[in-house]
Amino acid sequence: MTFTKLGALTLSTAIVATSAFADGHVDRTGWPENFTLGTAGQGGTYFAYGSGWANLVADELGISGGSEITGGPMQNMALVHTGEAQFGMTTMGPAAESLQGTNPIAPGLQMTGACAMFPMYQTPFAVTVLASSGIESISDIPAGARIGFGPAGSTSDTYFPRMMETLGVEFDRRNGNWTDLGGQVQDGLLDVIAFAAGVPTPAVSQLEVQTEINFIAFTEEEQATIMEAFPVSPFTIPAGTYETLTEDAQSVSMWNFAIANCELPESFVYAVVDIVMSDNERMQAIHGAARSTLPENWDRNNVLNWHPGAARWFTENAGADIPADMIHGG
Repeated sequence: MTFTKLGALTLSTAIVATSAFADGHVDRTGWPENFTLGTAGQGGTYFAYGSGWANLVADELGISGGSEITGGPMQNMALVHTGEAQFGMTTMGPAAESLQGTNPIAPGLQMTGACAMFPMYQTPFAVTVLASSGIESISDIPAGARIGFGPAGSTSDTYFPRMMETLGVEFDRRNGNWTDLGGQVQDGLLDVIAFAAGVPTPAVSQLEVQTEINFIAFTEEEQATIMEAFPVSPFTIPAGTYETLTEDAQSVSMWNFAIANCELPESFVYAVVDIVMSDNERMQAIHGAARSTLPENWDRNNVLNWHPGAARWFTENAGADIPADMIHGG
């Protein structure tokens, strides 16, 4: 399987640097000379968060590395499984489907070559419209509304259309990266954007600067209906997350995890996890969603096998009790 078969990937960041980790004290046996990290489309949280931590790791380890624009969680599972990308980012729903062999990129292929590396943050599902639309609730969305669900194959595109159908919304499905969809809703080409991305989402922050928008929260009944039908948890988008969000907004969310090819050297993955997990303040400077990138959230993974290097880090530094059968090769 090649990048061409999986879809065109565009190099977004790549650096070569030196650091304290490049002094030869770390066992680098079998380490790759460079690495790539699969993120998602521009304008989304994956792109901003992933580019930042790829640059951080490359800088600290003193090796060439960077992020790649991809189709998001489903494609990242495929790329990491095959080894075409060393690292990636995924959500638990697409990860589970990929392990079951129902990833639409390669139906029937059980993508067991992708291992959990560290917890990132929760992805809330949220609806945004122009204030001028008059839409203030899910039930206000008119039949046939043009709804943008993000890049094809993304977490949003995989689950949000099904959620809308479950809530009785009839719609015309559209896809695109978040930045483009924001422009389309401003131009009147879309009626609604259904986001599934970490908060604050760059495209939403940009959109609210340019025009007046409404955030559509789920009612308690809608939230309960979605939670019963999908692998999601309750989530509150706090007031102030965006300038125009003046009250807490009720939503649902899925956890995101960084993933690594399971065959990468244990010492390499251990070093990467150590860099990311040892300084949360530095991670939050990359993106606010990293406030949940904490060692104690290791237990949010109940889907993927752990990479041995990651499992060792969380066992030694976070008191994690990871069963042997949840560790690759264990």
